[in-house]
Amino acid sequence: MRDVVEIGLGKTAQRGYHLDDIAIVPSRRTRDVDDVSTGWQLDAYQFGIPCVGHPSDATMSPATAVRLGQLGGLGVLNVEGLWTRYENPAKVLEELAGLGEDARATKRLQEVYAEPIRPDLIAERVRELRAGGGTVAVRVSPQHTLALAPVILDAGVDILVIQGTIVSAEHVSTTDEPLNLKEFIADLDLPVVVGGCTDYKTALHLMRTGAAGVIVGIGGDDWSTTESVLGIRVPMATAIADAAAARRDYLDETGGRYVHLIADGDIQTSGDIAKALGCGADAVMLGEALSLCEEAPAGGAWWHSAASHPSLPRGAFEVAGEPLGSMEQLLFGPADEPDGQLNLFGGLRRAMAKCGYRDLKEFQKVGLVLDR
Repeated sequence: MRDVVEIGLGKTAQRGYHLDDIAIVPSRRTRDVDDVSTGWQLDAYQFGIPCVGHPSDATMSPATAVRLGQLGGLGVLNVEGLWTRYENPAKVLEELAGLGEDARATKRLQEVYAEPIRPDLIAERVRELRAGGGTVAVRVSPQHTLALAPVILDAGVDILVIQGTIVSAEHVSTTDEPLNLKEFIADLDLPVVVGGCTDYKTALHLMRTGAAGVIVGIGGDDWSTTESVLGIRVPMATAIADAAAARRDYLDETGGRYVHLIADGDIQTSGDIAKALGCGADAVMLGEALSLCEEAPAGGAWWHSAASHPSLPRGAFEVAGEPLGSMEQLLFGPADEPDGQLNLFGGLRRAMAKCGYRDLKEFQKVGLVLDR
């Protein structure tokens, strides 16, 4: 049973753990690193590394999404972002990259995102992704899915990501007709990834919509203000483990339908990636970590997708810093710093080898220990 702590008379809280609270325990066996596979598969699409690009304009342009795909990951473009609001957002991104310690950074983000979304640009960006080869994936919020889906589907994407801060399978509204995820997904002939979610029940209900993948977490990092604005904080180790338990129950319920889990939050280093996968995730969603590569469209600046919300922003603007290296170096090395921010997936391979596991499915069984 989960630890339950009494925080006051008549009120209890479940204990949860962050990735920093746990560590991986090696097994009795080690393995040659060259015999380790980091490949995984989402529906019919195969990937060399368990990396999904967080759909922030700071990191995912059509060019960087294509580049991530070439390196074995999955780039996801935000169809509600700058690339579908401006014919050429290069000048806007350059301005944002140069804001520095500007107290107006959040207001400026809100201003540039006030430009309306253009359906013709959605189609154009999808064509650019398609021309680059690889798997084409785009993100849309639950609030705009019904309005933008016809344009997205006509443009011809491979994977649709429906992502918000918190997404549930049972949204209640007395003013608008809510998106019925189960009906919407059933009518599509392509895999859909939905999230984020934070607990067992929500993960299980999202799986029952027919989603091919579920995002676990809210993209929390040092620059996220979701806790201070909404009071919501996600202990990622516990959230991933709970979602993995929901997946096991859903496997039994359906007789073998496997739903992939994508961890999104508090993942900065190769060690964080290894621990997230060890808790049961199939892949990780990288945001701020990818802002450190030379190809990042915002020149090293970082902001979460919710940071530009017109009335309730939930993310601080991170000032641009010096890049650590190319995207390839970030993902595969070589690393010239010992902090785990370079050679992210080389570090994962090494962790798997040190613990004796040959693939990601096996590595989900690795032992864990609380060290805090």
